[in-house]
Amino acid sequence: MNVKVAPSILAGNFTQDAVDKVKSADMIHIDIMDGEFVPTKTVWADLVAELETDLPKDVHLMIMNPEEYVEEFIGAGADSISFHIEATDVPEAVIGLIQSKGVKAGIVINPETSVEKIMPFLEEVDFVLVMSVHPGKGGQSFIEKTLDKVKFIREKFPNLDIEIDGGIDEETAKLAVKAGVNILVSGTYIYSGDIEKKIRELRKPS
Repeated sequence: MNVKVAPSILAGNFTQDAVDKVKSADMIHIDIMDGEFVPTKTVWADLVAELETDLPKDVHLMIMNPEEYVEEFIGAGADSISFHIEATDVPEAVIGLIQSKGVKAGIVINPETSVEKIMPFLEEVDFVLVMSVHPGKGGQSFIEKTLDKVKFIREKFPNLDIEIDGGIDEETAKLAVKAGVNILVSGTYIYSGDIEKKIRELRKPS
């Protein structure tokens, strides 16, 4: 699988300038936090709608009860929406609602959650997002043990898009891709230094 890069604009303070600087990326990753599922609260659907880009908008919902809000983000122009298995009692309904609007649906799993919890839904989703840090704050260190989940999922679902988010830099990207990841979310690393060079480095880890 080709490796795709999704800069997390959380590290660029959610500005239009942060979006404009990553035009060579494959998509932009937009973290939505409600202050309940995670302690931090960030932007909401209005920001997703305002951002101007030709790149797909990959919206990561770190919110409780996403079934109540996904339509807002679909209406705001999200091209893909991922939600946490830990945040809802009705994952099938969330997946169905997202896909019914022609938007890609992804399911997210936290570092401490057993991979078995998401297995029943992986035949239905368009992608899975494995958190390699604890959600809610940028700049954390990569948790290498989370790659065990990636390897397990890749073995069971060889054609599924597997995204990883947290602590991704040139070195951890190599480990992630080797384990089976094909979509790399990176914020702090990309937005420090030569942005274009770092996107190229992530896309071709050896």
